[in-house]
Amino acid sequence: MAELRRAMAEGRVTATAVTQHYLDRITRLNPALGAVIAVTPDALEQAAASDAAWRAGKPRGPLDGIPVLVKDNVQVAGLPATAGSAALLPARPPDAFIVGQLRAAGAIIIAKANLSEWANFRSTRSSSGWSTVGGQTANPYALDRNPSGSSSGSASGLSAGFAPLAIGTETDGSIVSPSSACGVVGVKPTLGLVSRAGIVPLSLAQDTAGPMATSVADAAALLSVLAAADPADSAADHPGSFIDYTSFLDPASLEGARIGIWRAPSANADAVTEALLEQAVGCLRDLGAVVVDPVDLPDIEKVTEPEFEALNFEFKHGINTYLKYLSDFADGSDPALPRSLADLIAFNDKHAARVLAHFGQEIFLAAESTSGDLADPVYLEHRGAAARLARTAVETPVVEHRLDAIFSLTANPAWLTDYVLGDHSVFGTSRPGAVSGWPAVSVPFGYVCGLPVGVSFLGPRFSEPRLLALAYAFEQASRARRAPELLRTACATPQPGQA
Repeated sequence: MAELRRAMAEGRVTATAVTQHYLDRITRLNPALGAVIAVTPDALEQAAASDAAWRAGKPRGPLDGIPVLVKDNVQVAGLPATAGSAALLPARPPDAFIVGQLRAAGAIIIAKANLSEWANFRSTRSSSGWSTVGGQTANPYALDRNPSGSSSGSASGLSAGFAPLAIGTETDGSIVSPSSACGVVGVKPTLGLVSRAGIVPLSLAQDTAGPMATSVADAAALLSVLAAADPADSAADHPGSFIDYTSFLDPASLEGARIGIWRAPSANADAVTEALLEQAVGCLRDLGAVVVDPVDLPDIEKVTEPEFEALNFEFKHGINTYLKYLSDFADGSDPALPRSLADLIAFNDKHAARVLAHFGQEIFLAAESTSGDLADPVYLEHRGAAARLARTAVETPVVEHRLDAIFSLTANPAWLTDYVLGDHSVFGTSRPGAVSGWPAVSVPFGYVCGLPVGVSFLGPRFSEPRLLALAYAFEQASRARRAPELLRTACATPQPGQA
């Protein structure tokens, strides 16, 4: 991104030419990848405005002229924010708060990215990256492999070169997991650092948007724009003033840093994947980190049940509220726009041949069966238990060992997309950060049969400056990322005509 901006400043390239390049690439490769739901109709007009600003010597912000993919559960004015569901196509809501931040910084909203429908909160046997509106997103490293989700299109499209930057959202793993599977950098910010206003909700106790990029420096630059305080949504302890996260990036940051190695989640991984953790730990040591190996996150496995029960309540409450808000932006007075979760369930049943072709909506039904009342004692018990367990799990090793970060593999390599059995996740390490609200950064590191595997740095609330510095130092030393080749399957060689 810095190179693109330098070229624009020097007049060697225009935002229009850059945007056209990415639009052409989307046109050529998206039929195979399914990473983009819709191209923004005025992308070239946005680029022309950037060119005018550069010619006048007055770029509007740090992203002027830089195209960005935006996940299609984030509102962009003039387009629906579908969350992958045709039920939301009739609405045209205004820009989300973070999209306003992107525009103010000069970014070009080039396209809406495909995602796991309803952020992967519709069925326990879903296929990540599939949505009714966008179809199935493929993994750019092997097209028969899954990109993981729910920010599937953001990760896949970014990795395949559809834009330099992308926006994802996460409730539990939806930024870091597809980032790992698709070989990009993903930042899951501290809960409340980035505004959720104008984003289709799942759980306001865990939801966050965050940056995705092919380098830590680019992700840090994008987070600097996204992390503005939103009076209507930000956490009470939000830092408030502007932070330039790129100013913390130092290749020597790991020297003397105390890093705890969380091995337990990947204990059931295959030997080749497990060996990547050993290599990564060796890299940390070579860079001067004080490695505490292993560390335990006590009782973290007990978080899953109360978390999921709480999410059912939170989704019903949040989606009912959101759909009422969305009704003000219906295209005309279209009666087909659902007004409640019950309406969404009925919509899916009515269009079952298409919507329920690959998997059902049992999570929707479970959520609808709750009261959806966030004052319900049953809900409060579940959310309270999940929060206590998660915070204790992450705080215990950090305090005991005076850690700067907890380090682990992010997730297993990409599985084959399977509409019969659904996703085949062997392990993932997102839950501690997701439920505690702590930030995490996933960085590409190794490959298993040509499929990427990332590593994660997890730290206390609002420790993004430190985590990004550590991730940057690790990235600069390992230089692990390889661009994908859109192979038909893993462990294959490129075929004629493939990118």
